[in-house]
Amino acid sequence: MDRVAKLASQKAVVIFSKSSCCMCHAIKRLFYDQGVSPAIYELDEDTRGKEMEWALLRLGCNPSVPAVFIGGKFVGSANTVMTLQLNGSLKKLLKDAGALWL
Repeated sequence: MDRVAKLASQKAVVIFSKSSCCMCHAIKRLFYDQGVSPAIYELDEDTRGKEMEWALLRLGCNPSVPAVFIGGKFVGSANTVMTLQLNGSLKKLLKDAGALWL
């Protein structure tokens, strides 16, 4: 849990992902298309990935990936991020976290 919290606070946007997950790919594309450069941690490529996956589940991220943190705070997984995008509040969160300047 400490490692997840530490990694999540190191950049304005952090995504915990798996390289084989199609929803993870879609969420990463969403951020890239908005000009955001998130830190991405591929759990299936990390030696401590399983440990981080359990920590994300304990945080309430189910399924465990994609798990998105903005400004060091857990935002949610794909459904939550897409809802924020559709209702227009994702851009404000990104600006407030310093991930977007415009």
